[in-house]
Amino acid sequence: MAANGNITVQGYINHHLSDMTVGEGFWAINLGALGWSIILGSLFVISFAMVGRKATTGVPGKFQCFVEMIVEFVSGSVRETFHVKDRLIAPVALTIFMWIFLMNLMKLVPVDWFPTLAGMVGLLVNSSALPEYAQGYSYLEQVMAHPWSYLKIAPTTDLNITMGLALGVFVLIIGYSIRYKGVGGFAKELSLTPFNHWALIPFNLVLELVTLVAKPVSLGLRLFGNLYAGEVIFILIAMVGLAQLPLHFAWAVFHIMVILLQAFIFMMLTIVYLSMAAEDH
Repeated sequence: MAANGNITVQGYINHHLSDMTVGEGFWAINLGALGWSIILGSLFVISFAMVGRKATTGVPGKFQCFVEMIVEFVSGSVRETFHVKDRLIAPVALTIFMWIFLMNLMKLVPVDWFPTLAGMVGLLVNSSALPEYAQGYSYLEQVMAHPWSYLKIAPTTDLNITMGLALGVFVLIIGYSIRYKGVGGFAKELSLTPFNHWALIPFNLVLELVTLVAKPVSLGLRLFGNLYAGEVIFILIAMVGLAQLPLHFAWAVFHIMVILLQAFIFMMLTIVYLSMAAEDH
């Protein structure tokens, strides 16, 4: 739907960049981003588990070949980067790569398709949720004004999701540091690195804590920034009306590289950070 009628250009852009929210303040939940992240994560786990259970040494099916290629690719990346024997790191890397890839992939769906469908279903199921100011709107405008049409389907364009993933990596970094170095070793690394002298402990702590916190912050912001920028371009393309499909296709072909690259970068940086946490300096 191009911007028309009662829907302004600014309102159109804000609509697609907003998500249906429950609650207020810190406890607010973005239903679209959170819901789709759970759905896509479950899809990854269930599909890969089914392939693992049905795997055969004979001639594999196409999907089994696809899964084996991804697993081997991630396993090779782990072997080259993570030099400590650990059974958890490969599954973590695989989960991060596939989960982020699937969430990124949702950006290729034309921006109007799902909001329009969700709004139509919302009007059919719960028309009372339509705001009073939209009662005089046309049917299409009522569809886009319905709360259900605000459900966002690209989770990685939501800063809460990307920073949540980064926070999970941060917890793993702390956990791996304590597991392999002990609480004392981890504290010593923070307080006596890079200058091994008691008088410089405050300076070392500031330096190391800033470095430690910068890791998850940079992870989350990098992923969000790249995907959010791509989403804005998709929205601008959608505003041209019927001519959007060729432009959308052209940008989507280019954006596939961004989708894969950002999932790979997040995975590789996670492996590197965990490798640094597990190794003694």
